[in-house]
Amino acid sequence: MIVEAHVVRFDSISLDGGATLAPVEVAYETYGALNAQKSNAILILHAFSGDAHAAGVSPETGKPGWWDNMIGPGKAFDTNKYFVICSNVLGGCRGTTGPASINPATGCPYAMSFPVITIRDMVRLQKMLIDHLGIPRLLSLSGGSMGGMQALEWAVTYPDAVVSTMPIAATARHSAQQIAFNEVGRQAIIADPDWSDGNYYGGKPPARGLAVPPHLCMSASPYLSQLQANFRSPASVSAKHICERSASAPRYSPFIKRATIRPCTPTKSQNPTRWPYYSLR
Repeated sequence: MIVEAHVVRFDSISLDGGATLAPVEVAYETYGALNAQKSNAILILHAFSGDAHAAGVSPETGKPGWWDNMIGPGKAFDTNKYFVICSNVLGGCRGTTGPASINPATGCPYAMSFPVITIRDMVRLQKMLIDHLGIPRLLSLSGGSMGGMQALEWAVTYPDAVVSTMPIAATARHSAQQIAFNEVGRQAIIADPDWSDGNYYGGKPPARGLAVPPHLCMSASPYLSQLQANFRSPASVSAKHICERSASAPRYSPFIKRATIRPCTPTKSQNPTRWPYYSLR
C-alpha cells in the first residue's frame, strides 16, 4: 500500500504560553475511507521521535510506517472498516511547523526562537486538522508514550469530540525522576560542540549529544532488572550460570545498535567469572 503525505496550512494557532504561530502547517497521512456518516475515524498519535508515516509504504523512502503491523486491511486498526489518520505533531519538523521551519519574520529557521509548546498545543492543532477534514467526532484515538499523553489530553480538552481513547505506556504527569532524566538529556545535547546555541540548521547536528538520552532511558527503572540479570556481580556468577544466562539473553543489546548477541562457550584461557561471554555480530 503506497501512501501519500498531505500538508494543510492554517492562518495561525494560539499557544498555551501566550505566543501565536502564523502561519502553521501540519503534515498527515490517511488510510482507509471515511464513511458517509463520518463516524469511523481513528486518530493515531505518535511518540516523541515519530512522524505522520504510521503505515503503508512511503513513496519517498520506500519504507513502511512505524506502526505498519497494526494499521491496514485485517489488522488491529482495520482499514477495511476504519478511516485512520496520523499527523506529525506541532514542533515535530517532519512536515509540521517546528524549530526547523522558516520564520516568516526573519527568513531563517526558527531554531531557539520557536516558542515553547505543550501537549495541549499539539492536540489543539490536531483538532484543527480534524475539523478541517469535516469529522465531527472521532471514533477513537490511540498512541504510545507521548502519543498516549496526547490521547489523555484529547479526552480532557475535547471530551465531546471523541468516543473513546486508547493511551499506551503513558502518564498524565511526569514524575520527579522523569523530569530529572529529561534535564540530563537536554544538558548532554547542549554540551555537544555542534549544538551551536541551537543554530545548527544547515550544518552538523549535535549527534553525539542526541545519542545520550536514549542510553539514559535504557538505564531507567523499566530496564534495571534485565540489566542486573545480564551483568551480575562476578562474585555471584558461576560458569554454568553464565551459559544459562547467555542462552536466554535478549537478541539485541540496549546499547549497541544492530548488534546481534549470541552465546558462546568460554575457552580455558578466558575467565568465566568475569563477564558473561557474548559474541557480537
